[in-house]
Amino acid sequence: MTFDYDLFVIGAGPGGLAAAKKAASYGARVAIAEQEAIGGTCVNRGCVPKKLIVHAADVALQNQMAYSYGWSDYQTTFDWTKFIRSVHKHIESINRSSSKQLQNAGIELIRSQATFTNTHTLEVHGRKVTADKILIAVGAKPILPEISGIEFAITSREMFHLPYLPKRLAIVGGGYIGVEFSSMMNAFGCEVTIIDQDEMILSGFDDDIRRGVQEGLTKRKIRFIGNRTAQEIKYSEENLLLTMSGDSQNIITADTILMATGRAPNTKNLGLEKAGVELGEKGAIKVDEYSRTTQENIFAVGDCTNRLPLTPVARSEAAAFANTVFGKKQQKVNYDYVPSAVFARPEAASVGMTEAKAREKFGESVKCYRDRFQPLFSQMTKEGDQATIKLVVEGESERILGVHMVGEHAADIIQSLTVAIRKGITKQDLDETIGIHPTTAEEFYLFGSQ
Repeated sequence: MTFDYDLFVIGAGPGGLAAAKKAASYGARVAIAEQEAIGGTCVNRGCVPKKLIVHAADVALQNQMAYSYGWSDYQTTFDWTKFIRSVHKHIESINRSSSKQLQNAGIELIRSQATFTNTHTLEVHGRKVTADKILIAVGAKPILPEISGIEFAITSREMFHLPYLPKRLAIVGGGYIGVEFSSMMNAFGCEVTIIDQDEMILSGFDDDIRRGVQEGLTKRKIRFIGNRTAQEIKYSEENLLLTMSGDSQNIITADTILMATGRAPNTKNLGLEKAGVELGEKGAIKVDEYSRTTQENIFAVGDCTNRLPLTPVARSEAAAFANTVFGKKQQKVNYDYVPSAVFARPEAASVGMTEAKAREKFGESVKCYRDRFQPLFSQMTKEGDQATIKLVVEGESERILGVHMVGEHAADIIQSLTVAIRKGITKQDLDETIGIHPTTAEEFYLFGSQ
């Protein structure tokens, strides 16, 4: 059978774009369909705009610390509307660049939704197209709890389109999205409250990391209410009233309520049942180690699958797929030691096993090394932020199983250590390494001298 394309990609996010370009580099005839902006969640309503807001918030925090460093009469004003307009202009430039890259690679971009009619056929923009291989890379979307008044709340998607800064922001959900927004908006002067169903924020991270970030946020006057779930939202006299259930009932008054209660695969309305593609838990597409679905010619990568929902992971899965299918070089993604970060202030990052996971697997042979210290930068300020570093090691060799950090530059430091951890280094290897002084990163090399 002759097909219109060798590969048809549904979704032009990080995974879809990476797969399309890599497949095209092998000579494949490729088309990609995207009904929204190119770049997906990460570029348009996630990683990129969020990190730009983090940078803007850092300027606000540095302004607060300027007096400690000898600056006087150092006053500035922040214009949220002007800033957010600049953010969207930058995103538009990324979109144009991505579109140009597709054009240069000979990839057809179709601005439309694509739905399956069978295993090799899709309906796109009112016409039917066929493809030998089809890749699904449609990402995920925010989950909203089914409570009364949920229409008054917003998700992370709408946070990037707020017309003004709220004076009082309530955030439901203490995962990395809720925590990051709490930190950013607090730096801009918002009164922020986080409501979470757990006692501590950042479920899934190492407990020392969770505790360190929560203490840092509390120090910045961010209010935290644990063991609560959102029950109802009401609009009253230009205020939003959020009722919570839990150990006792509470009501919080806010101008804006952000629901950061998780994300789910964006797999509805694709016609997957017509193609025989099976879904698993929470609507995630079932895939094997080569990203193949239950249909041998249909593949899926990124957040729409049941694997790690991280942009770099989606890109790696996409490259492995294209190399395997079109490059004839079988390649799988290694999910061990994938680093992650929380871009709050204080910042946190981790790679490898938490202490709890390590003890669950290796038992009593697990040891942990911890240190809390005050980085040089904060020693000059009233805030006096504490940094936390932690090694999780196993056995007599003290092979490093996990590295965790709260503090300035945590993401860059952990990322730099990741390749060494993947290669199986031990604590002794770190002890014998000479760092750069004075830096925060050198503390990882000083456990042996303490």
